[in-house]
Amino acid sequence: MLAINEDLPEPYKYETDYRKIPREYLNSNIPKGRGSVKWQPFASIPEQYEQIAQYMEEQNKIEQPILSDDQLQKLNETLVFKMFNDPHINVRYFSNGYIKSIEGVIHKVDPYTQTLHLYENKGITKLYLKDIVEIK
Repeated sequence: MLAINEDLPEPYKYETDYRKIPREYLNSNIPKGRGSVKWQPFASIPEQYEQIAQYMEEQNKIEQPILSDDQLQKLNETLVFKMFNDPHINVRYFSNGYIKSIEGVIHKVDPYTQTLHLYENKGITKLYLKDIVEIK
């Protein structure tokens, strides 16, 4: 193999990336540069960073999935089965542009407000039935 840096010690003779070679072995005539100083003017407007972060967050959001009648019927059947046989449930639901998951025990289903009440570690959580995407 051809040595790239013949005057360097053995471990650095074949190294092609100058960042992996210690500074004392590099040519001192090469300018170091200004480092991060050149980027400081871009950090002068913190609102801009907040706005960019918000735009990036908005790009990840999705529209609420529309379930067919068959899928809604299957969710209904699964919910009724879980209520009477195994109240421990894992629910995936839509919230503010994201699909989230929650795990708990069924407390009750309120048909008037169309909500599912679950016991969690932190208390009772209410989910709207129209937001539920999947039940396991």
